[in-house]
Amino acid sequence: MRLTTKGRFAVTAMIDLALRQGNGPVTLSAISERQEISLSYLEQLFGKLRRHNIVESVRGPGGGYNLARKAAEVSVADIIIAVDEPLDATQCGGKENCHSATHPGGPRCMTHDLWSTLTEKMVEYLDSVSLQDLVDQQKEHKMAEHRAADKPSVVVMHRPQAVA
Repeated sequence: MRLTTKGRFAVTAMIDLALRQGNGPVTLSAISERQEISLSYLEQLFGKLRRHNIVESVRGPGGGYNLARKAAEVSVADIIIAVDEPLDATQCGGKENCHSATHPGGPRCMTHDLWSTLTEKMVEYLDSVSLQDLVDQQKEHKMAEHRAADKPSVVVMHRPQAVA
């Protein structure tokens, strides 16, 4: 089980959108350019996000997308699930027929409970992280970059002085 580009790109695009929320609707072409994600792929993802009431579209000149809810009310799990990304570490998709997909109702594999618990923990964690948390994290990174840029990059070396 791994998170595909669908889920990764959706979360990235949503962070980009949320960072620019106070400046009016954000165009997908601008997100596409900043994040280097195909515009047609973003259109597909945002169609799904809109159907799940995570974003809303604004038509016409100056149109684009806005968040449909506050960033603090949107979890990473909401975003990933909205774009049809499966959050399941089991081989059987939770159907408990791990040993044989050709025999419905067949036996579970010996590690089914392990992967099922991992799935629960993963969903629990992604549900605990809000879009606002990610936005705040990005803002902190930017501030740290600015502080680092303000510091001189000259290294001053001192030689030990000879004792007389």
